[in-house]
Amino acid sequence: MTHRVGLYPGTFDPVTLGHADIFRRGSKLVDQLVIGVTTNPSKDPMFSPEERIAMVEAEVARLGLGNVRVVGFDALLMKFAESVGASMIIRGLRAVADFEYEYQMAGMNQQLNQRIETVFLMADVSLQPIASKLVKEIALFGGEVAPFVSETVREQIVARVARIGRRGEL
Repeated sequence: MTHRVGLYPGTFDPVTLGHADIFRRGSKLVDQLVIGVTTNPSKDPMFSPEERIAMVEAEVARLGLGNVRVVGFDALLMKFAESVGASMIIRGLRAVADFEYEYQMAGMNQQLNQRIETVFLMADVSLQPIASKLVKEIALFGGEVAPFVSETVREQIVARVARIGRRGEL
């Protein structure tokens, strides 16, 4: 019997309800889902890698997903996928713009390792507008992020914004 491992990589800065939806749905497609929390300095992270890993672990626990583990990584995605035994990369798509980028990445990844497939999951319609970048921007300008993240993540964002300061004071 084959043990199917899927890998859902991302920065998750912060983890949103859209990400959590992909965690839940992706975990049904595989025997084990590895959520790979990676670094991406170009995205101007609000939270450290360790904080993001802890946030994702808390979301996985909140959802009760027993076949999911969270691992931090700072390496080429396909090398990391090989190291965790993944046979598929799971990616969430919100819009056409996501597809264009993800399609290009899937093609490059296939050139690096043809044994690992990329599977795209369409975001739930109600969650499609949610993006971590926008959640951070809303929070930094004093907006309410509760519709986009879990209560625990909201509390962490509010605490971080209180520490680093809001932008756009009137």
